Amino acid sequence: MFIDPLCPECWALEPIIKKLRIEYGRYFSLKHVLSGRLASLNLSNKKNYENLAKVWEKTASRSGMSCDGSLWLENPVDAPYNVSLALKAAELQGRRAGIRFLRRMQEVLFLEKQNISDLDVLEECAKGAGLDVSEFVNDMHSESAAKAFQCDLKITTEMDVTEIPTLVFFNENVEDEGIKITGSYPYEVYVQILEEMLSEKPEKASPPSLESFLKHFKFVASKEIAVVYNMPIAQVEKEMKKLLLKHVVEQIPAKYGTFWRYLEEE
Repeated sequence: MFIDPLCPECWALEPIIKKLRIEYGRYFSLKHVLSGRLASLNLSNKKNYENLAKVWEKTASRSGMSCDGSLWLENPVDAPYNVSLALKAAELQGRRAGIRFLRRMQEVLFLEKQNISDLDVLEECAKGAGLDVSEFVNDMHSESAAKAFQCDLKITTEMDVTEIPTLVFFNENVEDEGIKITGSYPYEVYVQILEEMLSEKPEKASPPSLESFLKHFKFVASKEIAVVYNMPIAQVEKEMKKLLLKHVVEQIPAKYGTFWRYLEEE
């Protein structure tokens, strides 16, 4: 999956990726590749900031995954290169660590409106994602992280990826061409491609109970629950209110829609 941590469209695809992972996760593994598209934007330009703010608001209201465009007018991300390096540094602690760190960065950026290119903010993200923070800080300034990022940019060029998010599906047969999907599509499209790639009908796993789901992901949008469980948002809110009363979750209002944080048992 070709992504950029600053891209609201990648954030908007989160519910679908979660659902794919839950229902068909045993058939594929997902590798994130940084496209570096936003890192190369001339971000210091005020007009660009205003455009980005508009794009964010539009994406949020369309997708139900909140992102607050006023970040670009109040506390803009001024060193996107740091963000890319940080993700590569996190991945040096393992693929899962990288995924947790990316998610934490996105939450801090899109919901808390923090400048995630600031080193202190990145350290907090690493802490929040359960990383070894001192190792992370060292790795950020290491050649390994820089090389890994360069490698991602090379793959992006080689695969001719010009838009993000882009998903490229490969199967075990090296001779087969990958299937490239640019932009966001309905869930069924991704399942169909998976079937084509596997040349068999994959068996769909059922989602876990809502509480197990929350316990695993810790912090999710109503929209993510709605997609994973095929529920209308109104029903999600109703189910979540029950868990709220039982003190299983707390409600985190966002500019668009609602997020829920799982409360660890004392």
